[in-house]
Amino acid sequence: MLPLGTHAPDFSLSDVVSGDSVSLSEFVNKKALLVIFMCRHCPYVKHVQQEIAKIGSDYKGKDIGIVAISSNDPAAYPEDAPESLAQQAKELGFEFPYCFDEIQQVGKTYHAACTPDFFLFDQNQKLVYRGQMDDSRPGNSEPIDGHDLRAAIEAVLIGSPVSKDQKPSIGCSIKWKM
Repeated sequence: MLPLGTHAPDFSLSDVVSGDSVSLSEFVNKKALLVIFMCRHCPYVKHVQQEIAKIGSDYKGKDIGIVAISSNDPAAYPEDAPESLAQQAKELGFEFPYCFDEIQQVGKTYHAACTPDFFLFDQNQKLVYRGQMDDSRPGNSEPIDGHDLRAAIEAVLIGSPVSKDQKPSIGCSIKWKM
């Protein structure tokens, strides 16, 4: 796992919807930066994707940057190809860029392990939260409300420390190229 306090690893990727380049430097003046590793085919992502979209909508206009990244190998998982990811972003109304990590270097640099995997950085781009969105999982009855992730975001936005009691994300493993 990427240790808490680690500076956000640099990246420059293309947004699958607009084609625009998205890089870490765009978020340097934000109080918070949320980096979400996700994809389209994973049942864990499908389970929470509406809440991910809602988080993007709820925090639009606030002092937080949000970027989603898919590092999965589309040769093995065609649903995770850029065109399909763009369709997913449009269907869900994402208010943030959704990037494709074609050579998988960003996923490796962030030590992304699964989809979804959430990394929250503070105004100094230091990692303050790496964990689950909430306790919901496919097949359980826990509410999909993003309470763990939202609590961490709110703490960063008001300048409070983020709880060190963090539960890791659970999901499908990143589909690395062979």
